[in-house]
This record gives sequence, structure tokens and C-alpha cells, in this order.
Amino acid sequence: MQRVSHVVIHLAVALLLICSSVPCQARVYIDITAPYLRKIPTAVPFFKEVGPGNKHNEFAETFANLLAETIDFTGFFKILDRGSFLEDPQQSTLMEHTINFKNWTDVGAELLIKGGFEYQEDILKVELRLFDTFGGRLIIGKRYTGHLKDHRRMIRRFSNDLIRRLTGHEGIFNTQIAFVSTAAGHKEIFVADFDGYNPKQFTDTGAITLFPAWSSDGRWLAYTDYGRGKPDLYIKNIKERRGTVTSFKGSNITPSWVPGEFSLAASLSHEGNPSLYLLTGKGKIIKRLTHHWGIDVSPAWSPDGKALAFVSNRSGSPQIYIKDMEDGEVRRLTFEGNYNTAPEWSPRGNYIVYTGLVRDNGTNIYIVSPDGGEPIQLTRDAGNNESPTWSPDGSLIAFCSTREGASRIYVMNANGSNQRRLLTLQGEQTDPSWSPRLSGY
Repeated sequence: MQRVSHVVIHLAVALLLICSSVPCQARVYIDITAPYLRKIPTAVPFFKEVGPGNKHNEFAETFANLLAETIDFTGFFKILDRGSFLEDPQQSTLMEHTINFKNWTDVGAELLIKGGFEYQEDILKVELRLFDTFGGRLIIGKRYTGHLKDHRRMIRRFSNDLIRRLTGHEGIFNTQIAFVSTAAGHKEIFVADFDGYNPKQFTDTGAITLFPAWSSDGRWLAYTDYGRGKPDLYIKNIKERRGTVTSFKGSNITPSWVPGEFSLAASLSHEGNPSLYLLTGKGKIIKRLTHHWGIDVSPAWSPDGKALAFVSNRSGSPQIYIKDMEDGEVRRLTFEGNYNTAPEWSPRGNYIVYTGLVRDNGTNIYIVSPDGGEPIQLTRDAGNNESPTWSPDGSLIAFCSTREGASRIYVMNANGSNQRRLLTLQGEQTDPSWSPRLSGY
């Protein structure tokens, strides 16, 4: 039996065959920057048990379903109905030369993912292969070894490799989403996997916690907590649960981490009206960022840290402004709508997503170029939709919505398509914040 490490997970990943004779690196199958994407018809048949005895048929379906659901979350694929398949996966192999690709093109599959596994004495070996059916060739193949409880992580690692190969960008399967939930009877911060799996309560204040914000290395979470009777800023190491509290007089709210640095912007009111300040990761003030009689809140950094979007009522109603960090110039970005809040810069810097209230049109999610122009409305006719947050690859947006009654967390593609609920918990869920890609996850 192969020796398995005593650490929580040991994935002995072996790269099998990267490409066939055709230089597959030359082709990008999915352009995630395109405004409209055609979903690729993809077949994911049940896995085949290749070990002796064939005693674990239930895993064949479980693993295949998990893989299909995981890649389907991206919105890039159209998972084909297995009832249409012409081939019995138990009667075929994973080898390229044995696959009758016409059987798959005839049912409309452009991509085929085949899996095999062996399970003995809690050691699970999984082999996964992605094929281009029309090209009749292998795109990637990988093998993983671990314990049975690691099967979800194996599937996600392959999904990351698959997305990297098909899009040229890293996947999101090693990310999480923090959000506020009243499931515990108070507004506490919870953290779930990117797909809503395994939600866990992060804070236990018995008070109100709001505005979770991830540091760009994914190690720290900043948020506002009313546990001391007023809104204070907490900065906490996620793994070690240690940190600091910033408790200046007045409000200490809406943190936003500087990209690549252990510092953050937040709105503080100890000098009068709430203004934006730059703080160290230990909560010490570095400098004041905005100087105006209006109320300035909700800072959001551009990906390069050279500009800061924020919300201000300096022109009357709350609108979004952008401050150039090099010359200090501040310009107004939004002009349509009565109440525009919660800006967040896209990972590629080409859009700012925000919450907008337009009279007779409700509260919805919009995106707009940082240079200005006509906003694009992404949600409509479905309750109030607020607090958008980008996935690290910019292909998805999470937000909260009352479309089904109580506020829940939803996800949609960046063009507004494919809107669906992320998870269901007791109480209400608001304020989602998508993490960066997490190491060791």
C-alpha cells in the first residue's frame, strides 16, 4: 500500500499527459473577459472504479456529480444529461486511443471529462482526464492520492487545473465568501466555501458585526463590531484568531485593505463627520485620505492601489467618487440614481460594481467603467439587490437579495446572467465579501 502522509491531506499529484501531439497550449477555449459567453456542452459520465472488487459503486456517481456541480458553478459549462449518453462508462477506459469520440460529439459534447478511482483501506486514488471531443485528444490528465475525506479537495484541484487550461486564468475553487448572518440570533460574520458549502460562524460577539473585508493575502479579516456599544473596527488573523481593535471616538466602519499591503482604509468620525483614513494593519492611523464636510464611507481600492472609490454625500445624495492617490484629485463617478453605494473594483480594474437605488426601479446591482459612462444594470425585477463583491477572477459577482423574501446571498456571472442562490441558512444573510485565492486551501 502506498504510504500516505500524516498531515491532514496529502495529494500526490502526478501530471500524466499534458497534451497530445497538437500544441494545446495555443488554444484558449473560454474567454472570461467576453461580455457574453456561450456555455460549452460538457459530458461528465459516472467515474469508473478501477480497483479490485468494484465494491464502491456509490462513489462513481458521487464523485462525478461533485465534479459536474463544481465546474457548473463557474457558468462556463452546460453539463449534459447522462441519459443521452451512448457509452457506458463502466465498459470503457480513460485512454485516449480507446475512446470513440463520435459517441460524444453525436450527443453534443464538446468536452468530455472521464474519471477513474480506486479505494482501499481509506486510501483513495482518483484519476481525471479532460478531452476535446471534436479534436479527439487529451487536454489534461491528473492523478491524486489521499483519504476519502479529501475527495472534495481533489475535485476542486482538478477543477482549478481545468479552468486554468481552458481560460488561461486561475480558478476560484480555493476561495471563500464571508458574509453577515442572523442565523445565530445576532448579526455575526460567517465564512463559507465559494459555492456555499460548509458555512461556519466566524464571530461570536452577541452584538452586531458588519462589513467583513479580506486582506489581499487572505490571512486577515477586518470588520465592524458593536460589541462595545458603538461601531469599532476589528482586525483579526483568521487562522490564529488574534488581532487588534480600533476604537476611536465615534464610528469606525467599512474597512478596505490596500492591495498587497498590511494596511487598510476605513471611515472614522473621531474628528467630526465620517472621513476616510489610511490605517496600519494594527489599526494605527497613517494619514487622513479625504477632507470634506460631507460624509465619506465605503472605500474600495483599485487593483493597483493607485485609486480609491468611495461613497460621499458631498453633492447631496450618496454617490460614488474616485480619488486619485497620486495627485489627490477627487471626481464624481455616478450621476444616475438617488442613492449609489457599496462600490467594489473588479480584479482587472475595468469596472466598478455598486448598489444603486433608482426611483420606481428599486435597489439593484450596476457596473460602470471607472472612467464613467453609462452604467449597466445587472439585476432587475427581483427584490432589493445589494452589496456586490467580485470573485478573484472577475467572472462572478456575489450579492445579497430579498427576491425570495428574507435576504440571502446570490451569485451571478459578471454580465448579470445565471443568477442563483448560494446557500440557505436560518435568519438573513447580507454583506458578502469574496476572498482572494487562499493558499493551503
